[in-house]
Amino acid sequence: MFKTKTSPFRSGALLAHLALIVTMAAAATTIACGRAGGAGAPALSVASPDGSLVLSLATAAKPRPYAEGDRLYYRVAYKGAPVLVDSPLGLDLLGAPALGRDLEVVGKAARSNDTTWENAFGALRTVPDKYNELVVSLREKNAPGRRLDVVLRAYDEGVAFRYVVPKQEAVGEYALAEESTGFYFAGETRALALDLGRWDTSNEGPYAWTPLAAIKPASLIHTPLLVEMPGAGLWAALLEADLTDYAGLYVAGAAGVPNGLEARLSVPPRRGFDRAVVGTAPLRTPWRVVMVGTDPARFIERNYLVLDLSEPCAVADTSWIKPGKAAWDWWSGSTATGVGFKPGMNTETMKHYIDFAARHGLEYMLVDAGWAPMSEDGRIEDILKYRPEVDIPAIIAYGKAKGVATLLWVEWRALDRVMDEAMALYETWGAAGIKVDYMNRDDQEMVAYYEKVCRKAAEHRLTVDFHGAYKPTGLRRTYPNLLTREGVMGLEYSKWSESITPEHDVNIVFTRMLAGPMDFTPGGFRNAARGKFEARDIAPMTQGTRAHQLAMYVVYESPLVMVSDYPEAYEGQPGMAFIERVPTVWDETRVLAGKPGEFVVVARRKGAEWYVGGLTNWDAREVEIGLDFLGAGAFEAEIYADGPDAATEGTSLAVSKKAVAAADSVTLRLAPGGGFALGVRPHL
Repeated sequence: MFKTKTSPFRSGALLAHLALIVTMAAAATTIACGRAGGAGAPALSVASPDGSLVLSLATAAKPRPYAEGDRLYYRVAYKGAPVLVDSPLGLDLLGAPALGRDLEVVGKAARSNDTTWENAFGALRTVPDKYNELVVSLREKNAPGRRLDVVLRAYDEGVAFRYVVPKQEAVGEYALAEESTGFYFAGETRALALDLGRWDTSNEGPYAWTPLAAIKPASLIHTPLLVEMPGAGLWAALLEADLTDYAGLYVAGAAGVPNGLEARLSVPPRRGFDRAVVGTAPLRTPWRVVMVGTDPARFIERNYLVLDLSEPCAVADTSWIKPGKAAWDWWSGSTATGVGFKPGMNTETMKHYIDFAARHGLEYMLVDAGWAPMSEDGRIEDILKYRPEVDIPAIIAYGKAKGVATLLWVEWRALDRVMDEAMALYETWGAAGIKVDYMNRDDQEMVAYYEKVCRKAAEHRLTVDFHGAYKPTGLRRTYPNLLTREGVMGLEYSKWSESITPEHDVNIVFTRMLAGPMDFTPGGFRNAARGKFEARDIAPMTQGTRAHQLAMYVVYESPLVMVSDYPEAYEGQPGMAFIERVPTVWDETRVLAGKPGEFVVVARRKGAEWYVGGLTNWDAREVEIGLDFLGAGAFEAEIYADGPDAATEGTSLAVSKKAVAAADSVTLRLAPGGGFALGVRPHL
């Protein structure tokens, strides 16, 4: 149960519009044949296990806005209401006609799956993988008779499809210029969108509400994308999964279709725009994923769909992979106070941070940029060496003696030049992992680089954190040593801008985090109430309250999470006890309520303990949290809430304990930019 006085949770009434013609069988997989508008072939459909979602495939004569020939398209409906209508499918190959026109169905195969798999490095330990699948095999009616398979899957959480071009004489080496995939929404829609206008970026920026009709064909919108259909009371999220040897997905406006979007593919810097993906058949594209429902909060707790659609674990022994929290020198400017040495990127400072990590039970110390020799233009010169003032082997050995593992920052090009040698060296030094930075691309070449890094790192028992990165697409299931990645405008922006607002902190939960873990780097303890923030590089501040920062350790998913401030910012401060205690991986996740841009409340369980975190925007609000998820027994809640003067003093934190049970509720008052964090454990 969750109640809020300022933002009541809207369940969203469904308005049933056009019903797709389907025949639902008692078997788990549903295939329906019905005439789809025009003179095309009958539609082929697959329904989700609970029957609420239907994904249909058909051909039609001259669908808008195309002029010639039958065109392959698909539809999506939720409980009979259209979500996506007559959206085109196809692949545009260089030097050949588009593969998606004048096709005939030559075969179909249906199957169902209802299994689970274990994920020790995520937000849900036992992950359901339940779906119905239909593979439709097509062939061109005219020469050269190329073949194309479209794989359709329907989950209760959403639908997904991908293209497969089988190995065949008619298709050998290919260059894929673009996908002809469309996402044509039924009715007026708006999206919480990230539009950076280019694909060679770090994927860091603010999300803003944008009518789909205002998105131009020249736009370049990043995924994930959250879409609201107010008239139907529906929400959708666009994502991609199993991005392997392919180009990253963006979307742009579809010309002539006011609520339509079209796929755009990232292009490598050294290729022409008509060669986004090159290779030799067979070709298998990533999954195009559409989550659908009446409540966007459900998307957050079901973001395992991207993992379900990705390849299983390729690492035979994962016992060495350790999630955890890390002390980190970069955000604070490698500073320290009251010490007998000059703080900076040097051995003494790194040992000082390790001492802090050991005192507070943090698993890691992340040594960031500056430990390796630099060239005059600031590029990493040799990551096989360390500067004399930063004795990396000594730092790692010191950490091991204290029970703290060490992670090393590397620039991606420097790593690419000496990858095998560097990873073998870091393993010899005893490093636990690497943070790879500044890729700022998601084209086919860079996608292959990510996989290579994860594979090679696993061979040397190194974990990976990608920064300057694109969004997750499921690679962490295949290589669980990939603990987290950036691809989000995180707390580092507080060093030079006012971009990291409480509203942004809420928005990324409903957008970027749908794809997977994000290394937002929370934990700043110089907390500024509204109007009191100033950007600065050394000992930076955060906007909002301290309870807001603590809540991020529950709300934000990341198996590896930074404790971003310098040691003296935490010592003796209220709230540090919660950071010490909170886990980074979970057995169960529930989103109690939330609304994009306004607030969100997330509950997560680890073993017998529950943790609850809540974030609000700049609006103060009162919330009531029902504790019925606790189950039977007596519990003790440790509550970290906004203090009575938190509206003017961001560091004000009220800490209390309370005996609770499942029948109880807790009422909390959130200050502007505020939050709360609860740790609930069985009463001993």
